[in-house]
Amino acid sequence: MQTIDWIVLAGTLLFIVLYGAWKTRGSKNVQEYIRGGNEAKWWTIGLSVMATQASAITFLSTPGQAFHSGMGFVQFYFGLPIAMVIICIIFIPLYHKLNVYTAYEYLESRFDLKTRSLTAILFLVQRGLAAGITIFAPAIILSAVLGWDLTTLNIIIGILVIIYTVSGGTKAVNITQKQQMAVIFTGMFIAFFLIISYLPEGITFSKALDIAGASGKMEVLDFSFDFDNRYTFWSGIIGGSFLALSYFGTDQSQVQRYLSGKSIKESQLGLLFNALLKVPMQFFILLVGVMVFVFYQFNPSPLNFNPKAKEAIINSEYAQEYDMLENKLTEINGLKQTYIDNYLNDAETDKNKALIKDLNTADKQVRDAAKAMIQKADDTVETNDKDYVFIHFILNNLPRGLIGLLLAVILSAAMSSTASELNALASTTVIDLYKRNIKEEKSEKHYVAASKFFTLIWGILAILVACFANLFDNLIQLVNIIGSIFYGNVLGIFLLAFFIKFVRSNATFIAAIITQVIVVIGWYYDWMPYLWLNLFGCILVMTIAMIITITMIIHSRFKSE
Repeated sequence: MQTIDWIVLAGTLLFIVLYGAWKTRGSKNVQEYIRGGNEAKWWTIGLSVMATQASAITFLSTPGQAFHSGMGFVQFYFGLPIAMVIICIIFIPLYHKLNVYTAYEYLESRFDLKTRSLTAILFLVQRGLAAGITIFAPAIILSAVLGWDLTTLNIIIGILVIIYTVSGGTKAVNITQKQQMAVIFTGMFIAFFLIISYLPEGITFSKALDIAGASGKMEVLDFSFDFDNRYTFWSGIIGGSFLALSYFGTDQSQVQRYLSGKSIKESQLGLLFNALLKVPMQFFILLVGVMVFVFYQFNPSPLNFNPKAKEAIINSEYAQEYDMLENKLTEINGLKQTYIDNYLNDAETDKNKALIKDLNTADKQVRDAAKAMIQKADDTVETNDKDYVFIHFILNNLPRGLIGLLLAVILSAAMSSTASELNALASTTVIDLYKRNIKEEKSEKHYVAASKFFTLIWGILAILVACFANLFDNLIQLVNIIGSIFYGNVLGIFLLAFFIKFVRSNATFIAAIITQVIVVIGWYYDWMPYLWLNLFGCILVMTIAMIITITMIIHSRFKSE
């Protein structure tokens, strides 16, 4: 990185932090601090909802996911528009009618305090872990690529977020997320057009799509009923709908975004704005990854994009064998370019397309062999390099100044998502646990101070989680897995509250505990792809609660007779 990159990076981040802290200083009551004074317009809500979900993991992992597996991951988001419409019709009017600060307040009026507290605790556990991961994700990758100290990076990202989130609460989160989304979209569009411009002369965007298609990267839809396939049209529409319904309808980090709206209409328009833009946005980010794949069809790429992997091999007995694999990869890429040229020139199209696919298979086999070799050399090094693909491209190919901007994109995304999470964690802790369980009444000033204190505490805990976390198969999957373990259960509790009026509070409480244990066991033993855990948990908690309630009703009738 050059001096100009550091200036762009530091200037962008400091402006966001200082602007957010200055613009929203001095909240006088809980309504201002937690709900932002209910001043948010629909476009602010829409961008804030989008920024909360689009963490740094989205911009690091998603292009790498497309590089390796193609566009199919976009199916994960197909259920989101369906969920947005349901939330606009049912959830938002109810939350506004009850004038709640958190989603979980409603559960006490419908059930009881213990059910409200249990659901709030489930949220605090899963969102507290996720907040740590949203800090850890960019930190570990920037640490590996740039050689920065991992712990220091975790602390810096965490402190920057804590400063303005503690200062201004929900309003600070909403205001800064508009700037962050502007930086993110600007950076990603610039990166996309630069990738296209870096392709060889004569390789237009349409031809780049042809190359990606011949390589199997443009297969967007999979209508198969293969239950073992994580990403199909059906898992996205069904499992994705339940995940999105749980996340946007019952997760306080999202609920708090639209509870800050000026009116029901503004909140609904904000979510519909997100419903219209989210799938195209994810499609575009995946397309960036596919274009990076096409770029590397004409340019040398490392066997493994994680720089730590190369370091581990160089200092091991496998260095010579690794060199042989690198030479093999170079040979494959040379042949691939020949067949790509033939394919684009309409010379035996089907034959060349088949040869390109065969060479991509050989490419994958060489990379898998390299992963196995890296594992033998040092089993502490992460061999799954999906999260390193895009950052490797940025650092090795973008011009000076733009590297700083793209790093600012990654860190802005981390900050925006983490800020929403800390804000929601503090609000839930204060409103659902602290305020509800202390006997004496406190002043508004006291609860604002308590909200700031718990924001600080959750920020410190998130930094600690980040410092002790380990890289998973793919970071964007890890966040969704954590959500899927808890969200189905929480959504089921809310659906029982909304629609199944005969179910009693004790039955719901017991069912929620049993369900959470079963879902965790099911995830651990890999009973099903994680997306289906949302549907499984939701149906399970509702079924158990209804069975327990019916049993209790029958028992009480027999007893009375």
